[in-house]
Formats: sequence, structure tokens, C-alpha cells
Amino acid sequence: MRANLRTFVLIAAATTLAASGWAQGAPATTPPSAAPAASPAAPAANAAPMPEAYTYNPEGRRDPFVSLLSRGMESGAGPKAAGLAGIGTSELVLRGVIQSRGAYVAIVRAPDGRTFRAHANDRLADGVIRSVTAQEIVIMQEVNDPLSLVKQREVRKGLRTVEDGK
Repeated sequence: MRANLRTFVLIAAATTLAASGWAQGAPATTPPSAAPAASPAAPAANAAPMPEAYTYNPEGRRDPFVSLLSRGMESGAGPKAAGLAGIGTSELVLRGVIQSRGAYVAIVRAPDGRTFRAHANDRLADGVIRSVTAQEIVIMQEVNDPLSLVKQREVRKGLRTVEDGK
């Protein structure tokens, strides 16, 4: 019992000296002979208050920790649309083209592995399919860059890419 009391007195004295600023340059440590012991009866009056969690107040400025590249797609209003309308031009992969009733139909794959049929004038998340030919699809993509002078650009997705030929 005396050993516990002695340890408590040493810890209380070290805490008081460290809090009063007596040992400003040296860190407050316990003597090597006294092993640190967690005592449930230790007073919490000398403990410093916990700092509050930091919150960022933008006040009209952008958050510096949010990516500029993904901000346009992810911070959109609401969830993605279902089906072909929820797929972006860059995510779309042309897997094949078939001819049905005199018109070409593109077989495209989404990033999650689902397969869709795409016709001319079908809507995508960021554009419209303008035409489907035997070798490619042509998409008019809406450019979502406020600094760009061009608001739409033509994107061609072919059946064969340069990597396929190697």
C-alpha cells in the first residue's frame, strides 16, 4: 500500500511541476525507479482540455483537400442515372457492332462489367451518341471545364485500338 501511495505522490508531483512550467525545456518524465502505473484515483483536474475537432469553413473558397479532377463527376446533384445514361464517355468501352434492321447497334461495356446496346442519339452521362458505324461509335461529349472555350468535343471509340495491333 505504501508503494502505491509513493508512486501516486511521485506522479502527482511530476504532473504539477510540468503543468506549472518549472521544467519548460525538459520533458516531464517519471524517475526510472518508479514504474508508470495507471491509477484510477488520479485527479483529472490538472489534465488539459481536449482540443475540438477542426472543421473547414470555405466562406466561398474551394476546399483545398478535394480533388479538382473528380469534383465535377462526384459532386453532381444526386446519384448516377441507371443504365447507359449513368456511364461517362471515358468509362465506355466498345465491344462490338451488329447490324439490326438496317442500322448499326453498338455493344458497349460499363466499368462494372455490364453490357448495353447503344443506338444513335442515345444519351450518356456526359454526352450523346451521334452515330454508330461498322468500325466505331462517335460521341459528342459535353466539356465540363469552365476555362475551356470549346463546350463540346467529338470522341471516337473504335473496335480496334493501337494496343491490339501490337
